[in-house]
Amino acid sequence: MDKFLEMKVFAAVVDEGSFIGASGRLEMSKAAVSRYVSELEGRLSVRMLNRTTRRLSMTPEGEVFYSRCKALLELLDDAESELTAKALEAKGTVKINVPVTFGNMHLAPLWGAFMERHPKVQLEVVLSDRVVDLVDEGFDLAIRIARLPSSTLVSRKLASTRMVLCATPRYLEAHGNPQTPGELSAHKVLAYTYLATKDEWEFAGPQGAVSVKTRPLMYSNSGDTCRAVALSHQGVILQPTFLIGNDLNAGTLVELMPQYRSLELGIYAVYPSRKHMLPKARLLIDYLAEAFRTPTWPT
Repeated sequence: MDKFLEMKVFAAVVDEGSFIGASGRLEMSKAAVSRYVSELEGRLSVRMLNRTTRRLSMTPEGEVFYSRCKALLELLDDAESELTAKALEAKGTVKINVPVTFGNMHLAPLWGAFMERHPKVQLEVVLSDRVVDLVDEGFDLAIRIARLPSSTLVSRKLASTRMVLCATPRYLEAHGNPQTPGELSAHKVLAYTYLATKDEWEFAGPQGAVSVKTRPLMYSNSGDTCRAVALSHQGVILQPTFLIGNDLNAGTLVELMPQYRSLELGIYAVYPSRKHMLPKARLLIDYLAEAFRTPTWPT
């Protein structure tokens, strides 16, 4: 028998003045309340309550036990409150994995304001385009850019970005402006190594889905490198708007075949489990969601 539950039930009966009142307060049946009190008295071989049809009253022994019960239950409540307060306090290190380009362009400017707002939280920001194992590598969360996050993880969508096929006006003057995905086979392609569809580039056209097998002139595991080479008029790239949005707005890169839209990707915060999620990680995710409520890039 749970001794603390016995004491809790007994104290509730005294405080409420009846078994029925205690059953409502504790959300248990009147029979269960009566049983706990009877078993307490039986275990201690002492009558705690005088029962009549009109009222309950404590015996002298019951009064002593009641005062001790109240003191112990208050100590238990204080201990639980202290632990809860500590658990809810945002402090300690948050280890977060972020993609290199997105991390440098759009996340790096946000870290300072977060740390100023939560001075007891330390950030360990690891930039890598590799898909890390959150549990095995000790990450609290990661930012991933994908069509759908891994089904083995819990995720929260922060924003969206669109993959855009583009090149410089000078490149297009020299090599022509492709009108359909099939024409990409005649163009220099600068490919991102970690693109989920690899060399198979997918589009949604006027007649439905279209895919084309590209023959890249260059591969790079850096979107920044692909962009830089494209800006030197060396080929066609397929890159997200969070990276090339300013180039498109400035006209230094031109979207090709706008009637053929490429992939729309979600930008997600992913973490191992919603259960027992620490406040420091939850606060960081809430902060990022608010920061990207209105993205600075075209979507």
